[in-house]
Amino acid sequence: MAEANLSNEVDIRREKIKDLKAQGQIVYKAKFDRSCTIKEARESVGKKVKVAGRMVFRRVMGKFGFMQIRDIDAYIQVSVGRNEINEQDYEFYKKMIDLGDFVGVEGEVYVTQTGEITVRAEKIELLSKALRPLPEKFHGLTDVETKYRQRYLDLIVNEQARKVFLARSKVCSFVRRYLEDNGFVEIETPILQTNVSGASAKPFFTKHNALDIECNLRIATETWLKQAIAGGFDRVFELGKDFRNEGMDPTHLQEFTQVEWYASYWDFEENIKFFQDFLRKLLLHIVGSTKISYQGNEIDFGKEWERIDYTAKMKELLGFDFLNETDAEKFKTKIVQAKLFSYAELEPYNSVRALIDFVYKRKIREGMVGPVVLFNYPAVLKPLARRNDFDERLVDAFQIIVCGAEIVNAYSELVDPLQQRQTLEAQLKDKLSGDDEAMDLDEDFLRAMEHGMPPVSGLGFGIDRFIMTVFDLPNIRDAVLFPLMR
Repeated sequence: MAEANLSNEVDIRREKIKDLKAQGQIVYKAKFDRSCTIKEARESVGKKVKVAGRMVFRRVMGKFGFMQIRDIDAYIQVSVGRNEINEQDYEFYKKMIDLGDFVGVEGEVYVTQTGEITVRAEKIELLSKALRPLPEKFHGLTDVETKYRQRYLDLIVNEQARKVFLARSKVCSFVRRYLEDNGFVEIETPILQTNVSGASAKPFFTKHNALDIECNLRIATETWLKQAIAGGFDRVFELGKDFRNEGMDPTHLQEFTQVEWYASYWDFEENIKFFQDFLRKLLLHIVGSTKISYQGNEIDFGKEWERIDYTAKMKELLGFDFLNETDAEKFKTKIVQAKLFSYAELEPYNSVRALIDFVYKRKIREGMVGPVVLFNYPAVLKPLARRNDFDERLVDAFQIIVCGAEIVNAYSELVDPLQQRQTLEAQLKDKLSGDDEAMDLDEDFLRAMEHGMPPVSGLGFGIDRFIMTVFDLPNIRDAVLFPLMR
């Protein structure tokens, strides 16, 4: 709507509010005694109901017409005619109630000749007046921006948005219920921390004025959940926000939601089986099928998932055994000689860990459709993961890849405090060499491990990216109700 027209429409509605108040009307009611929701009203044919919602459509034909009211779950048609309400109320409905207003309706539910479930209005009450009109249908880049900034408008006019965010709520509810039914306990861990740990990522920093210390926002809940395991919890999880101060693209956000769970006495193979069963049941719960379509690819989570050996695939790509590489510059030279990347492309990466990750993401992960269980990772990539019993250069870890994106990261956890200290000291060297995604040396976490931890396997599952995948959304911000905007 053009700015001039919008301003004129707002002025008209202001005048209506002024007139209504002058008549002694209460424009913004305190309450309305509904007898049922709109969804319930649609199941009440032949019964009288009192129902409320936002008016999103109206068609008036002389002394008869229809409107549509809706809420987040459903809509219902309302017939409004002079045979059911008096002339004064009918004129009020036509002249003083506008699209976007919240109204209460009382009447009997019936089915029209065209099969539409409808409330035959006997009484209409203005509950809350909208000062601004509803937007026109979204189209073009400008409206995409508006969709993110004013998500409430997207929810009002976009059926797909309502579907996505109702499903997101169902996903979070299912996660908690499923884990609790399988013996997991939800706990809360700090968002403000004094160590960068739990993942390889750039953190956000802030100042805690009262304590006069530098803090970071958590990048993962891992080390705290594992401390709870050390304290005697058998199975724990947390569903919440993590923060990583990295680049934004269609599959990454700096603030994101994930669930992490940890189970004592499991290894990573047990976690793979548990997650497969969990995900299949989750898909059946929210979309009614284990098959989805994403980016033109049909993906069947109900079939047997392909397994790919990460290290073997990288060796095949590079043409040499990269597990013994310790010098980043020499490793860069070998990558260039393999004609995979130029020196310029590798220049930002200052550690062997970062170089391996870059090559993998650009040359291997992008081509995977999946679901793929990627396993047998180099130890240098997973400093918190358990070393393989037969080759300490490898870790017992896996990721689930779907259409080139990671939706799960998991492993058998490292519980050897001496080995854990060595890996974190190596991370500290990488950090001092310029790797700003390397972890800190977390003495509190190491002390907990020194007190003893049982065998344990943990997993992280990204909610935003999962919703994006299931509903074939073009951008991860479409899966977040209120994404951060510039």
